[in-house]
Amino acid sequence: MSVTTAAADRSVRTPLPVLGRDVTVPLVTGGEVGYAALDYAASAPALQRVWDDVAAYAPYYGSVHRGAGYLSQLSTDLFENARRAVAGFLDCRDGDQVVFTRSTTDSLNLLAAALPAGCRVFVFETEHHASLLPWRDADVTYLDAPRTPRRAVETLERALADREPYGPALVCVTGASNVTGELWPVRELTAAAHAHGARIVLDAAQLAPHHPVSVTDLDVDWVAFSGHKLYAPFGSGVLAGRADWLRAAEPYLAGGGASRRVGRRADGGVDVEWHDSAARHEAGSPNVIGAYAIASACRALTEAGFDTLVAREGRLIDTVREGLADVPEVRFLSLFGDDAPRVGVLSFVVDGWNSSHFAAALSAEYGIGVRDGLFCAHPLVRTLLGSDPQTQGECGSPEAAPGEKSLNAIRVSFGAGTPDEHVERFVTAARELVRNGARWNYRTEDGRCVPDTSGA
Repeated sequence: MSVTTAAADRSVRTPLPVLGRDVTVPLVTGGEVGYAALDYAASAPALQRVWDDVAAYAPYYGSVHRGAGYLSQLSTDLFENARRAVAGFLDCRDGDQVVFTRSTTDSLNLLAAALPAGCRVFVFETEHHASLLPWRDADVTYLDAPRTPRRAVETLERALADREPYGPALVCVTGASNVTGELWPVRELTAAAHAHGARIVLDAAQLAPHHPVSVTDLDVDWVAFSGHKLYAPFGSGVLAGRADWLRAAEPYLAGGGASRRVGRRADGGVDVEWHDSAARHEAGSPNVIGAYAIASACRALTEAGFDTLVAREGRLIDTVREGLADVPEVRFLSLFGDDAPRVGVLSFVVDGWNSSHFAAALSAEYGIGVRDGLFCAHPLVRTLLGSDPQTQGECGSPEAAPGEKSLNAIRVSFGAGTPDEHVERFVTAARELVRNGARWNYRTEDGRCVPDTSGA
């Protein structure tokens, strides 16, 4: 192997440094082991670089906007530079706004509050609750789960063509499923939406940490994502895109920062002139550290190179799928088929196992953290499992509606900070559990399966 090839191969195999990589956890069977965090789809660990950047800024912490002091001016510049960094990361168009929010959920609720009168919303039942539920005050059409990308586009085209009356419309779609990891045909769905006079918002919570997201190239009208899935700490998110609906809407929150001018009227009331910039929807003291952390993560991922990150993640996906391919009890969940392109998110069921029991055993006996349940995407998981529910295991499942206790799955997810060893350990552990069963007894506590330590 040439020196150049060897270096390139190492770059594909090297995870980005993240917090928690040296954490050890106790095993119920005795001893400790390095924790394998394989629940990136819920929250990815913060990048070490992001944490270092935040720590370097912390002594200079100050109020944002209008403060005359040095630290206030520094923090204001940092906040607005973070906005520009995020706009660059998303390849936003001239005139697009970047609004800092608390999360993807907050971003989509903000957009829901900004819909023009009479706007129709179209959303697939396959969405995460963050993009499925915010439209409850609008006229919503829920679309059935498509079984191919082409069917997704055809379903949307028919729904938009049949809408009455013809007026403003918004389509909300995920970029990558938080259940199956499958990539959705965003560019084609956007073209269909625009052809029928509708706008589209992309839920990029699961896409942005794994693939480049270009607002310009995809031609989406808005994009939303969360910092805590993008290797930044909790409490920050982004809504970026077209400014007109946001400028025309009442502020998402009323308060300082959103207002340009406030005065008393002769009748005793108050007149308010609101900002028409992103500040219109950022009332209150902004989360400077959250915004800065997101910008730091954006820069780190860009510098690492998404081509490298995607190639490495693809190899980890293959490790899981190939490692469990000869275990007939394991069935991976998919809408579009096993060969569909995906990010590092894989959900599955194991015949003869309750998913909560399987996940509990992975944690207690192997130090591996995964997710089990319905993944805040209840309609999708019920669609994928409804015709083939698991047999109830010895432990109860996470909370579910009556009669649906067995309708839950296991999700393993990973990304730029995941070591190869963690994925390989998961495959070995899953195979051992299926072959030999759990080594410990478990019981149900508050609806979850936990190790039974009563006799310890």
